Amino acid sequence: MTADALAPQFILEILQNLVRIPSVNPTLASDEPCGEADIAGFVRDWLDARGIEARLEEAAPGRPNVFASVGADRGPTLVFCAHLDTVGTAGMTIPPFEPRVEGNRVYGRGSFDMKGGVAAILAAAVALRDAQLHGRVLLALVADEEYSSLGADDFVRRHRADGCILAEASEGRLITAHRGYAWIEARTHGRQAHGSRWDIGVSAIARMGRIVAALDDLDRRTLRARTHPLVGPASLHCAKIDGGVGLSTYAPDCTLAMERRTIPGETPESALEEIRSTITGAGEEADLSLIFSRPPLTCDPGAKVARAAREAIQAVHGEPAQEGGVPYWMDAAVFGQAGIPAVDYGPSGFGAHEAVEWVDLDSVVRTARVLAEAARRFTAEAP
Repeated sequence: MTADALAPQFILEILQNLVRIPSVNPTLASDEPCGEADIAGFVRDWLDARGIEARLEEAAPGRPNVFASVGADRGPTLVFCAHLDTVGTAGMTIPPFEPRVEGNRVYGRGSFDMKGGVAAILAAAVALRDAQLHGRVLLALVADEEYSSLGADDFVRRHRADGCILAEASEGRLITAHRGYAWIEARTHGRQAHGSRWDIGVSAIARMGRIVAALDDLDRRTLRARTHPLVGPASLHCAKIDGGVGLSTYAPDCTLAMERRTIPGETPESALEEIRSTITGAGEEADLSLIFSRPPLTCDPGAKVARAAREAIQAVHGEPAQEGGVPYWMDAAVFGQAGIPAVDYGPSGFGAHEAVEWVDLDSVVRTARVLAEAARRFTAEAP
């Protein structure tokens, strides 16, 4: 092991360098310094300079992942995964790309979500470089998690593994479950007519209004009572609505975009049918389409990757791991869906997607140490 690789100052330097490089997801804020190309190139070169061969793999044009590996070419294979992109900086009240350190906090866009996790993975990889592992650790530093996870999708198409640890912020807890989501669109149709022609005009917006009320009732009365012990309730919210062609015209069409958060055991198809039934029950009709979806995550607590992470947390923290689930979605589910058992363990902090964002440096150091220890335990025996 490289003794200094897990030292706070070494990890702080990595983290500050990462925060200085804008990597805003271009789908979310195309008018900002954006894309993963610059930060991916920096990470690849940083790893190469420390004796870890790394390469870029394009998940989409101009949207690279960084792939690297340490350890033996045979034996169990573990993935460390983190995303390189961030959300935009609009509304931030601190300089987004100037990593300020105050006490134990490192401020800047992406410090918490999730360049702290990236820094922990890079430090752990250097620490493991000469560790004589009986297996292999792959680094999946991926693009586009903040929108549709093109990077994680591309990684699992190219590479196989026996387990994955995501380093998304988790407040030091071991996460074995999270919710999924489905983006669904509903479209109603009316009868376009002059605003004075109440006798023939039918407003698609009014029809959609009754649907919105029925869906809100579905969310409050039914979905919130449908709970999972680790991730909480299912939910639905109406996110965007658009309709009409002018103030003096009955609206011919109206479109509603909604997000349905799913819990383990639910599917996008079952959610879609429940919404269809709700609309019918409200006495309305709408064209429904499933735009995009991601599955929930569940990882068997007895899976090898969960055991290795649990034991590593105990060894580093000096106390048993706190385990649970979270209500949001992470790239871990992409690995789980590909047949690679996945868990999450990462730093503490505050301000994901907010005006002020910071990560706790000590927790980033602990994350790096837990990752390195988990890799040694995971690769010590056959999967």
